[in-house]
Amino acid sequence: MALSLVFTSHSSLSCKPLKPLSFPTPKPQSLSLLSLPSPNPNPNRKLSSFRPRSSLSDDTPADGDRPSQITDEWGESADPATEPEPTISESDPPVNEDEWGGGDEYVEIGNGTPAKAEAESAVEVEEVDSKLTELKRCLVDTLYGTELGFRAGSEVRAEVVELVNQLEAANPTPAPTENPGLLDGNWVLLYTASSELLPLLAAGSTPFLKVDKINQSIDTSSLTILNSITLSGPFATFSFSASASFEVRSPSRIQVQFKEGTFQPPDIKASIDLPQDVEIFGQRINLSPVQQALSPLQEVAASISRTISGQQSLKVPIPGEQTQSWLLTTYLDEDFRISRGDGGLFVLAKEGSPLLEQ
Repeated sequence: MALSLVFTSHSSLSCKPLKPLSFPTPKPQSLSLLSLPSPNPNPNRKLSSFRPRSSLSDDTPADGDRPSQITDEWGESADPATEPEPTISESDPPVNEDEWGGGDEYVEIGNGTPAKAEAESAVEVEEVDSKLTELKRCLVDTLYGTELGFRAGSEVRAEVVELVNQLEAANPTPAPTENPGLLDGNWVLLYTASSELLPLLAAGSTPFLKVDKINQSIDTSSLTILNSITLSGPFATFSFSASASFEVRSPSRIQVQFKEGTFQPPDIKASIDLPQDVEIFGQRINLSPVQQALSPLQEVAASISRTISGQQSLKVPIPGEQTQSWLLTTYLDEDFRISRGDGGLFVLAKEGSPLLEQ
């Protein structure tokens, strides 16, 4: 456009032929865009840093290389564009997108604990509790009809040992003596292999005498243990107990010192309770005629019961080497306990446990 204006102006002023136009030869400084700058004659002068950059590069220039003013293609100055700072939406939690494909795992903002990991941990705990409950129920079912272990055969005893070993391996309370909330309470004996209790269990297997229950009460605040046994006969119920103190020797073991035994007055029944039949020398004998013959004596039994009920219990010291014992608790939870002592194996359930209702 500039050349056209020049030609138009000359033609309007004169019709003389135009002289050829001559342009001055540009100096080397004006060709800075087409050629490299000449060598610096001053060696002490520092050259400005030159770093090629492309529009596709993600590198951000350093503060020393950033120009103070940027010009566009028309030569006008322009301010450098500022990039918006990334923000995190509160409605969309950050996702753990790693190279291993864990993109659907959300993480918590703050502590960085994966929520999915906590959920998996809760599921594992629930599975362990379910397994322990199933093992306990299987053990209680196996003990049914063994009369606290007295009538358990070799196969039943082997199955009991196997289930006990599995429970002990998964013991949720490795330090029972340090958990009084679980250890304290009244425990009901379900099974024993103790040689010391076998004579008593043998007596309780006779037709006219039965072992109702054997309990063990533990109080860690006073460091005392109370073992009690209740026997039931046709005419009365008998109960006696043995009190002891104990010392904690390890997180799972206590040393027991028995003090004295207590015999409670017999509880005379208001009516004579005989079994319907008994087995003697392999023959079943019907006891219904005996029950009818003893019916007139029920009033006498009630009178004796009223007289004895006011009597005090009889306390007897326990002498000899039997006063010392130890007890090792190998499994403990809120309603089930397995212990081993110098007398053998003991399986117990806490009073009120649903396992006692099976």
